[in-house]
Amino acid sequence: MNSRRAGSIGGVALALLMLCASLARAHEFKLDAVVNSFVRIETKEAHLVVRAPLYLFKAARFPVRNGEVDIEQSAGALERSLAGLQQQVVILENGRPLTARSAIGRLALPSDRSFESYEQATTHIATPIESGTEIVVDQGYVDAHLTYPIESPNAVFSVRTTLAPELGDYLKLTVRYLPLNGDSRAIVIKGGSGTVKLNPTWWSAATGFIGLGIAHIVGGLDHLLFLMCLIIPLRGVRQLLTVVTAFTIAHSFTLIGSAFGLTPHGAWFPPFVEMVIALSIVYMAFENIIGVDMRRRVLLTMLFGLIHGFGFSYGLREQLQFAGGHLIVSLFAFNVGIEIGQIMVLAVMLPFLALVTRYVLPGRVGTIILSAILAHAGWHWMSERWDALESVRWPSLDLTNLLALMFWAAGLSIAAGAAVATVKRLRLEPAPVQRPRHSAFHQAGK
Repeated sequence: MNSRRAGSIGGVALALLMLCASLARAHEFKLDAVVNSFVRIETKEAHLVVRAPLYLFKAARFPVRNGEVDIEQSAGALERSLAGLQQQVVILENGRPLTARSAIGRLALPSDRSFESYEQATTHIATPIESGTEIVVDQGYVDAHLTYPIESPNAVFSVRTTLAPELGDYLKLTVRYLPLNGDSRAIVIKGGSGTVKLNPTWWSAATGFIGLGIAHIVGGLDHLLFLMCLIIPLRGVRQLLTVVTAFTIAHSFTLIGSAFGLTPHGAWFPPFVEMVIALSIVYMAFENIIGVDMRRRVLLTMLFGLIHGFGFSYGLREQLQFAGGHLIVSLFAFNVGIEIGQIMVLAVMLPFLALVTRYVLPGRVGTIILSAILAHAGWHWMSERWDALESVRWPSLDLTNLLALMFWAAGLSIAAGAAVATVKRLRLEPAPVQRPRHSAFHQAGK
C-alpha cells in the first residue's frame, strides 16, 4: 500500500470517527416555559384565551414596588402586554391573519386554577383583580381574552406563535381547540413550529406528515448508521432490495401498532428501545467483519426492524396531535415519508460506499474498516443508553403487561415465520466474500 493510499484510508477513518464521536451523546432535558390557551370557534367569532407567565413580558415594563408588581399602576403595562400578545400569538382563518375586535386582560397569582376549563377562564378574566393582591415580580400570569370576527366556522384555522423567540423550542404553547362542530382536542406547539393548522384538511395532513417522515429518517442518525451497516457488505440489486424491504415491512408493523397504543407502557420501554437500536448497529457491524450469511441477515434485519419501528413511533407520537381528524391518513403518510427518506439516503449511501470500497478502502479490508468505525459509534451509544436503562424501574408482570407481551410475541413469531418463508422462496445465497484485487502486473504474469 503506497503512502497516498495510506493517507486516504487514514483521512476517511479519522473523518468517520470524528463524525461518530460527535453523534454519540446522551439526551438532555431542559426546563420549559409553558403558555396555556383555548381557541374556541363560534358562528361569527373566534376566541383566544391565553395565560402566559409574567416573565415573558419584560418589554411591557410592569411597575414594581417593594419587589412586587404595583397592581394599581399596571394598566398601561397590561395594555402593552395585550398588544404584544396580538402580534405574537396570531390566529389565521384560511391562511389570513385575523385582527382582534376586542381584548381584555388581567394579572393572576401563580396559585390561580381558573384555566382548567374555557368557561372558568373567561369568567376569571372578566372579573377585575382584587385590590391588595400581592404578586411577586415575574411569578404571576398575564391572562387575556381576544375576540376575532370570522367569515365561516368551517374554515381552516391556524395558530402561529413568536412569543419569546430566544427560548426557541423550550417555549410551548398548549392549545385546547374547541370547534363549533366536532370533538375538541389539545395541541402542544413549540416556539419553532411555525404556523400550525388546528383543523387541517386530509390533504394538508398527508403532505405535512410525509415531510415529517422524511425529516425523521434523515435526522435519525442511529437509524442511518444501522442502514449503512446493512448495506456495506451487500452486492447486487437483489440482495439490497431483499434486505431493505425486510427492514421496511418490520418497522412499519411496530410503527402502526405503536400509533394505536399497543406498545408496552412504562418509563423502562423507551430507553430499552434506544439501547437495542444501538445494539443492532454493533451486532450488524461485527457480522460484517466476520462474514455475512444472507439468509440470517434477512431474518435479523426484520427482527431489528421491529425495534427500529418503536423508535420511529416516538418521533411520530408528538406529531399525531397535528393530524386533526385524519389519524389513519397521517399515519400512512408518515410511513410513506420514512420510505421516501430511506430511498433518498440510499441514493447517497450507495454511490459513496461504491467509491470508498473501490478507490480508498478496496475489497474485504474496506468492509472491515468501515464496519469497525460504525461498531465504535454504536458501542458508545449502547453504553450510554444502558446506563440510562439501569436507572429506570422495570415493570411487574401484571395482566396488562402480560397481554402486551403476548401480543408482541405473536407478532415476532409471525414476522420471523414470514422472514424464513421469504428467504426460502428467494433462495438467497451468502454474500460473496471480497478479496483484494491483484495488481495489473500480477495479472499479466499469469
